Amino acid sequence: MTTVGLLYPGHAAEDDFPRTEILLDTDIRLPLFSTETGEDVYRADALREQGDPDRVAEGVEELRLAGAEALIWASSGGSFGQGWEGAHEQIATLARAAGLPASSTSIGFGHAVRELGARRVGVAAPYPDDVTGLFAEFLASAGVEVVAAASGGAGSSAEAGSWGPDEVKRLVREADHPDAEVVLVPDTSLHTTAYIPELEELLGKPVLTANQVTVWEGLRLTDRRTWAPALGTLFATREPVLRQLEPKGIEVRE
Repeated sequence: MTTVGLLYPGHAAEDDFPRTEILLDTDIRLPLFSTETGEDVYRADALREQGDPDRVAEGVEELRLAGAEALIWASSGGSFGQGWEGAHEQIATLARAAGLPASSTSIGFGHAVRELGARRVGVAAPYPDDVTGLFAEFLASAGVEVVAAASGGAGSSAEAGSWGPDEVKRLVREADHPDAEVVLVPDTSLHTTAYIPELEELLGKPVLTANQVTVWEGLRLTDRRTWAPALGTLFATREPVLRQLEPKGIEVRE
């Protein structure tokens, strides 16, 4: 059994993770602890407060007792909102507190883009424009070029958590660009686990969503690879390779 502990801010789309366990259909377990969020608003200062190390570490002992082999701070804004250096200090503090490997959703995005052999991305974010810009700056520090971005204008995780597939599909269409090799959908408050292959088919290219990347990053820390095409291209490749998808009915070329 492989157990990845998730520290998740508040309540919005945490039910994506039990669904992920089912789709993985293996001995992987994803116990989750909901941390306090403070003010639920997509604003730079509130995101920094949400990612305060003391808040992030609230559930460490509970997840250790659940058998966690690695911990992930399952928040995009609560990690990239700290900036590049701050996000790495955040997970270093978490790792020391837990005595376990640790990472975050935002750092996981950088690793996942490299896993697919890509460098240029589109960003489909539910945030206001300024917060989407913070994520783009974070990606630039990871060596990832944002060639297009679309902001959904949601004001809070509660609002983003109420979005359905139609809103997300509309946003990824707006964020797509011919030069984008992959489209990223940050924010662990969005429900996306059930329809990642639909998003990829819609665009004809890989799509990385926050909750998908969160789980993949945790498994990366435990050196566990698993084949789960229902979770998208990221879980359907065993070697770092960019898989360009073709429209439905046309053969996929590796």
